[in-house]
Amino acid sequence: MKKILVTGGTGYIGSHTLVDLIQNGFDVISVDNLSNSTEDCLVGVEQITGKKVKNYPIDLANLDATRKIFQEHSDLAGVIHFAALKLVGESVEKPLKYFHNNLNSLLNIISCMQEFKVPNLIFSSSCSVYGNSKTLPVTESTPFQEAESPYARTKQMGEQICTDIAQAEKDLNFVLLRYFNPAGAHESALIGESPSNQPSNLVPVITGTAIGKRAQMTVFGDDYDTRDGSNIRDYIHVMDLANAHTKALQLLIENRQASNLEIFNLGIGDGVSVLEAIAAFESISGQKLNYKIGPRRPGDVIAIYANNQKAAEGLGWKPTRDMDKIMESAWAWEQKR
Repeated sequence: MKKILVTGGTGYIGSHTLVDLIQNGFDVISVDNLSNSTEDCLVGVEQITGKKVKNYPIDLANLDATRKIFQEHSDLAGVIHFAALKLVGESVEKPLKYFHNNLNSLLNIISCMQEFKVPNLIFSSSCSVYGNSKTLPVTESTPFQEAESPYARTKQMGEQICTDIAQAEKDLNFVLLRYFNPAGAHESALIGESPSNQPSNLVPVITGTAIGKRAQMTVFGDDYDTRDGSNIRDYIHVMDLANAHTKALQLLIENRQASNLEIFNLGIGDGVSVLEAIAAFESISGQKLNYKIGPRRPGDVIAIYANNQKAAEGLGWKPTRDMDKIMESAWAWEQKR
């Protein structure tokens, strides 16, 4: 049983990845300072898997605290690094907070990996690194455009940090996973997206509005150069996304990677507009959603969706759940909550 450190393990993607790792034979520990999550999800993880996961509620931007975890767990086979601040709008308002947290935590993790000889890192990147791409769908070699937010810039900079260190440290292996838009929940409805702060991702905003947590939701802009004027995104079911992390770890542990730094897009491979997502939810749930059209939101990219062929070939990964499954599982989770 290989032991894996999952940072941000009580977060949305982190908690679902704990489940997938355990179900594929890994031993896991979590580090999460609970700034935007709670440990409640670990109860759901235990109910699904039968395994109790320990969480260390520390700030990874603190090197001394981070080192103590690596000292306590000298047998780590790898790290999956989710922990980061991720609200686009907040990053525009508080860029220093985002640079301090997202970059220092990554640097501290890699420093400890180097010191304690932990060979494998899966880095949680984002499709936001592409900016407003001139070509769609984006491939892993699509050039970056200007970052649309400080959050996106921390992901661009994080990737560059990993790239530079991989060139200098051949005994460290990196996989950079560029997520598109994770959504949905575990099919059991025992875990799902439940941030401590007000959700800003589209799908929990939709389900929260439908169940009455919000009186109304806002579509930010209907005047973009898209087929219906609203933003277009590539929505990937969170359990499909979680499984890609397991496959990326297996790639590195089994030494099947082409180089010590690999990059993969993780998306369904098709774009869905905000208005189309609302229509999909209304169709699945039978609920009519109360929404209004508002002004554009700072930091939002117009349209982005993935070419996922490289992940299919290099990881043996393909998404198995569509937008209907995303909405069905997200709605079941919202109702159970």
